[in-house]
Amino acid sequence: MNRIEFDNGAFSVDAALIAEGLGLQTEAVQSRMREGKITSLCERGIDKDAGRYRLTFFHERRRLRIVIDESGQVIDQAVDRVRGRR
Repeated sequence: MNRIEFDNGAFSVDAALIAEGLGLQTEAVQSRMREGKITSLCERGIDKDAGRYRLTFFHERRRLRIVIDESGQVIDQAVDRVRGRR
């Protein structure tokens, strides 16, 4: 599997990619998502960014942002710390 797959408007992201960015063990990703400890956001690009998507994953004070094209190819990736989240 590619690290990110896109099919019929749905994304499948390899847990290892999320784990790397958020500083977690791969095995912990799915359970923390179920518990609501990892949250995510998907944004679709418009105008000059049409055909791109930004997937953002939050865990505690870390944020992983991944920009991909429609084929799931990673264009950019960044990890940073965020101020306190609710």
